[in-house]
Amino acid sequence: MKKIATAILIAAAASAASADGLKSLESFMKGTQTGKADFTQTVTSPPKEGQTARTKQSSGSFEFQRPGRFKFVYKKPFEQTIVADGQTLWLYDVDLNQVTQRSQSQALGSTPAALLASAPDLSALKAEFTLEAAPDADGLQWVLASPKAKDGQLKSVRVGFAGEQLAALDILDSFGQRSLIRFTGMQANAALPASSFQFKPPAGADVVKQ
Repeated sequence: MKKIATAILIAAAASAASADGLKSLESFMKGTQTGKADFTQTVTSPPKEGQTARTKQSSGSFEFQRPGRFKFVYKKPFEQTIVADGQTLWLYDVDLNQVTQRSQSQALGSTPAALLASAPDLSALKAEFTLEAAPDADGLQWVLASPKAKDGQLKSVRVGFAGEQLAALDILDSFGQRSLIRFTGMQANAALPASSFQFKPPAGADVVKQ
């Protein structure tokens, strides 16, 4: 009987803890319209037969303004900028001096880190993703977001919160590649100039439209 009672208590505690992730997501969507932070990104590719998994790390800064505007500036190891201005998604590779221009509405699935920045509210997010509570881990509350469209490159995203603060994104694509983005120094509702989300291709850059 004690074992059963203990199991019930553990299950109840796990359920309550998991529900906190959904609560944190709801609070974030309601209360945070802009934000900026530094980030580190670790990309792990699935191992080839007889080999260990390879990882690549990068870092930079992130800004967003809901709905639909965000900017990632990768500083290490290679410089790259991704800007969404509400209509167009721009990707600028400094080393190649190349700009890729895509319609933002068609590119959301390939930029999962921006899903929270793009959705105006929780109901819009639910229209694109199935949201489920996930177990607490690494000191964070997690929500599992699975895209309702099954033909994209994105398989799932786990969204991690520290209270109501966005802290991490754990992204899995259809090729088995995992990207873990951790945010530090998040400033919620920071005053951001409109110029933050404007992009003009540098002179001499090769512009590719997709």
